[in-house]
Amino acid sequence: MLQDPYVLLDVVARTVVPAAILGHCGYRGGNLPAAHVRSNLVHIAVEAEARPEKIMNEFKSYASRELNRLTGERPDRKRWARHGSTRWLRKDEDVRQALQYIIDEPGEPMALFVADEL
Repeated sequence: MLQDPYVLLDVVARTVVPAAILGHCGYRGGNLPAAHVRSNLVHIAVEAEARPEKIMNEFKSYASRELNRLTGERPDRKRWARHGSTRWLRKDEDVRQALQYIIDEPGEPMALFVADEL
């Protein structure tokens, strides 16, 4: 490992990630029903036209740029795994279960974003 693991322990840094993701959704025309940023992972539900892998990579880029701006860290700072888990949610029930998990399940809320209209 060339760099120490990145952990979003700072409350301010954890709020930057969902804000950057929400900004990206506004730019690309996506809908962000929910996002939950933990100290070492991010759960997101997004409605968009692009493939989940493309969206995930763009989210990582937008969040990294904002974190670099906030913290002054170098652009080559590794924060994210090379990939991540992505799923298509094609049925309403799948979406409902994913939102419930993002909002209610992963322990004590850290930086939680929930859209006004779910």
